[in-house]
Amino acid sequence: MSKQATVPMLTGWGRIPVEGTELVSENLEKATHGAVLSRGLGRSYGDSSLPARKSDKIVGTRLANRILSFDATSGRLRAEAGLSLVEINRLFMPRGYFSPVTPGTKYVTLGGMVASDVHGKNHHVEGCFGEHVSALKIRLADDSVVECTKTENPDLFWGSVGGMGLLGHILEVEVTLHKIASPWIWLDSARMPDIDTFLTGLNEAAPRWPMTMGWIDCLATGSSMGRGILMAGRWATPEEAASAPPKDGPQITFPIDLPNWALNPVTATLFNSLYYWRHLPRHLETIVGPEPFFYPLDAILEWNRAYGSRGFTQYQCVIPRAAGAPAVREFMFLLTKLGGASPLCVIKDCGPEGSGVLSFPLEGTSIAIDMAVSPDLQNIVDRLNEFVIATGGRIYLTKDRFTRSEHFAAMEPRLPRFLALREKWDPKRKLRSAQSVRLFGDRA
Repeated sequence: MSKQATVPMLTGWGRIPVEGTELVSENLEKATHGAVLSRGLGRSYGDSSLPARKSDKIVGTRLANRILSFDATSGRLRAEAGLSLVEINRLFMPRGYFSPVTPGTKYVTLGGMVASDVHGKNHHVEGCFGEHVSALKIRLADDSVVECTKTENPDLFWGSVGGMGLLGHILEVEVTLHKIASPWIWLDSARMPDIDTFLTGLNEAAPRWPMTMGWIDCLATGSSMGRGILMAGRWATPEEAASAPPKDGPQITFPIDLPNWALNPVTATLFNSLYYWRHLPRHLETIVGPEPFFYPLDAILEWNRAYGSRGFTQYQCVIPRAAGAPAVREFMFLLTKLGGASPLCVIKDCGPEGSGVLSFPLEGTSIAIDMAVSPDLQNIVDRLNEFVIATGGRIYLTKDRFTRSEHFAAMEPRLPRFLALREKWDPKRKLRSAQSVRLFGDRA
């Protein structure tokens, strides 16, 4: 009996596989020669770090993780692109430094943070990660290696910030870490009974707190639509902080792929109700460690297995401030009407648009929703995108897998500028991904 060959596969965090392999090497500069795409820890939900075809040379950066220099006075760090945020936190938080911007997971690399121009709970104060980056070392499509800063090759610099790796392979990153008062967070949290109360609370919290976000029950309807937990925080002062540093909580691994039917409207509604009422006091102030505040889902490794073998996506958009609270309320109404949402729905306040050519946030309200893959998912994404386009909003490329190219073009007035940069730095379109084929018309 002959053995059947295993086809090598790669996936993003959404667990939707494509054929392909990656070359993982400590020598990133050598490994990227002739490559068409780099990827870090694979935490982008969609297809931005997946190959357009199985023969494409894809380079994994995670072993290229050396720290090259650190200035303890200024906090300026230079490191290889594969250095992870979990290692930065482990090494520098005891020294009183933290990343100026952190996404909702620490399992990301410096290169990925630049390519996605990640944002966090403090966007309304600190902007995106790229605003704090001072230099990049990049291998271009013609295999030359260049240094770029905000004054040297600035178009390449700002095109690469949020450029999804399509202008060049990021080899090294120089960023300034922030000094923190203590390793503890002062947390202020409150239950919000509906979307209008939630948006009012988010608006009132923004000028008073450097970090804000919230969890929303995106399955609740009627007068409870948009209910959730609003969280605001700041670094605790030494006087407020506990005397000992925070300890990492227990970490478990999600043991199995759940059956595809396990996460359904009934179980998701039950989970949401329990999570909402778990916050028993209407208002709570307390001291917490950075792990549960910034990275609550990281406590469960491989939690994406909860969606089963079908995979899932995260739809993340931003509704402009100019569209007002009624547009956010209407979006939530449309979302609950369409269905497909899961227990994970996050809302954040965004500040002014960043400098990255394709950076995601603009001033307004960001909403992110996990959705399992289903026969109706494409229709749901289409309907949501049509609404977002009408408000002048946009979607986040790092999370996207199902947006149509015509919808992305309609919501992204900066796209011609980005395509012009690709024409300048990669006229033969050597650098590509499954996402660039889907959205930008690159050859498969």
